[in-house]
Amino acid sequence: MRKDKKRLILRICIITVCFMVMYAQQVFAIGTMWDLAEKIIKDVYNKIAGISTILAALMTTVCVVGMKLSNNQQKVDQSVDWLKRIWIAWAVINGIGGFLAYIQPLFADYNTIEVNSVLLR
Repeated sequence: MRKDKKRLILRICIITVCFMVMYAQQVFAIGTMWDLAEKIIKDVYNKIAGISTILAALMTTVCVVGMKLSNNQQKVDQSVDWLKRIWIAWAVINGIGGFLAYIQPLFADYNTIEVNSVLLR
């Protein structure tokens, strides 16, 4: 009975290896993992910045129309407060991109580790 189990396990292993070899595909990477991550992050950020700009313009329009059509000073003050919050949020979101564009070149040379040749001897 034990020999049958060993043979069955051996056959399953051989079949599994054969299937793995038959269905293995060679994959060609375009770049490193970090290049792809940078591309994805830039793409996502550009979409977020675009959407935030459109929403800021839309909400600014709503606030200005609300201020012009309102007869109540309290509602006008609330619209002004919301207008300030909208533009501060928009400036922060777009400021992140500007900050990263300025900071990234400063750290460009730190992505590699230099190995001291004395340690290799």
